Amino acid sequence: MGGPLTLPSTLMFNAGPLGKVNVGGVVSGIGVVQNNWVPGDQASRWDLDNGQVFIEKTNGWWQYFIQAGAYNIPDLGLPTLSTSDWVKQLYGPFPQGFLKIQPSAKNNFSMEIGALPTLIGAETTFDFENVNISRGILWNQENAVNRGVQLNDSWGHFSGSISWNDGFYSNRYTWISGSLSYAPNPANSITFVGAGNLGQTKFTTFATPVQNNSQIYNIIYTYTRKAWVINPYFQYTDVPTNAQIGIAHGASTTGGALLLTYNFKNGFSMCGRGEYITSSGNAAESAVNLIYGPGSSAWSLTLTPTYQKHRFFLRVEVGLVEAQNITPGDAFGPLGLNKSQLRGVIESGFVF
Repeated sequence: MGGPLTLPSTLMFNAGPLGKVNVGGVVSGIGVVQNNWVPGDQASRWDLDNGQVFIEKTNGWWQYFIQAGAYNIPDLGLPTLSTSDWVKQLYGPFPQGFLKIQPSAKNNFSMEIGALPTLIGAETTFDFENVNISRGILWNQENAVNRGVQLNDSWGHFSGSISWNDGFYSNRYTWISGSLSYAPNPANSITFVGAGNLGQTKFTTFATPVQNNSQIYNIIYTYTRKAWVINPYFQYTDVPTNAQIGIAHGASTTGGALLLTYNFKNGFSMCGRGEYITSSGNAAESAVNLIYGPGSSAWSLTLTPTYQKHRFFLRVEVGLVEAQNITPGDAFGPLGLNKSQLRGVIESGFVF
């Protein structure tokens, strides 16, 4: 949970051979209205966006986490989908779950194996975990759920993880991801992330785009003090040329984002995000399209006022994406010629 939403105390019970188990979850609905939608999308959508249960064991030398249910992943600048389509086309009804081995309580070394949250980026996958309802335009270049093995450890002010995984859910285990964080005090931390495909993968699906052949690098800073959370980060990605898998000319993206949260009293908070991303290449050289056509760029602004009281929460969001140097047919609107899209979102539900 990246805030401002928080989970209340979860239900704990003794499950016999499965150990002491914590059970929690989230149930929420969502409404979306937008202009300049593309074919296959629509002007408005109303749906259940979360119906999820979390089951975990967090003590002892063996632990586990299971996430099950329905989810929707609103994504700024990309078409909206129904919740049933998200579940079918992405990670199924069990999007995340892993076994964790921590040999000794005296140190922080652990190993995890299963469907794991990615180490990449400052935003996580599911909307209730993030400061905004919708994921951002930098997140569109990142993977979200990795099937594989991950090692974690910490040493004083430093902590790190390294993972061997399948990248963009490709079921081809050719990715290595790593992160290293330094937190000199509770208010400040900086994280360096690097990840990439050691091979090349022709296989593509909705969950496995051409970015599965990329390398991704992040520098993420987090400042937390009193009512403020300030979270800027930088990102660079590169998809190399490989004609054998259909990439006639590679391209890269460079971008940055700033996420801000101010927590007022009585459960109110205001969250904002600003982003800019640009891509290399051009249509004349048949460069791979990573944004809104080869060589395009875009910026976005998102504002998300939030209210939570005990288990109930309500969020309203306005998001704008503006693209430049588009390739006709690859942007917004029925013909892909519009350069901007304005979207309003409302979400309400309960955490338990």
